[in-house]
This record gives sequence, C-alpha cells and structure tokens, in this order.
Amino acid sequence: MTAAEESGPTNEEKGPAAAGMTADGTAETPAAVPGAGMVADTGGAAGPQSRTSDIVPGPGGVMTDEVGVVTGDLTLRTEYADGKVTLRVQYKDADEWYAVTGTSVALADPAGLDAVHGVAVGLLHRPEG
Repeated sequence: MTAAEESGPTNEEKGPAAAGMTADGTAETPAAVPGAGMVADTGGAAGPQSRTSDIVPGPGGVMTDEVGVVTGDLTLRTEYADGKVTLRVQYKDADEWYAVTGTSVALADPAGLDAVHGVAVGLLHRPEG
C-alpha cells in the first residue's frame, strides 16, 4: 500500500476543505450565487435604506411628533440612515410623512432593518381593533 492510499481519500474526493478560502487566505473562485452581496435598497449596506408596509392601526391610532394621533389606512416606513432607525407614517397615498413619536433609535447593524420593520408592523397593524 502506498502512502497516498493509507492517508484516505484525496481532497477532490472529500470536497472543498474551506468555505471559499484557500490556505494562504486568498479567495477561491467565486461561486455563482444569484443575489449574493446585493442590498434590497440603494445606498449599500451602510447607506440609507427603508422598508414600507400598509397598516391599519387600532382604535388609538399612531402618535406622531408633527400632528399628534393619526388613524385610518396608513403606510408605515422604517428608515435606516447614519446608524439610526426611524419609523414614519403617512395617510395612504398622501405626500406628507410624520415621525412616529419615540421611534428614532440607534441600530448598530443595518441587517436588523427587516426585523425592526417586522416588529413595528406587528405592533401597529391592528385592523381588528
């Protein structure tokens, strides 16, 4: 038996030994993964981003800094810019946006924007009251 036979299967038989990196730290040939590295909004991973959803708040409405309580069919926008996330609402299809009171807070990782938006929609969308 030769030394190669004693050592077991070769690297080709076992599959890749590293997840995209070679032993010297250089990247292997990139894999074709559709959408990899893309960001949903313009601005790049750290630039301004936003998510929007139509909501119907419960009977108490949504408190805003500019005009007080707003009710009825609204659009909620969760914005990320400069390390902060802010919630804004508008009457559906209107031009003016209003900051939801108390919702401008730090968000260290813009990857959390979807989760923050999901929680905000879950809290504010109460069509049944």
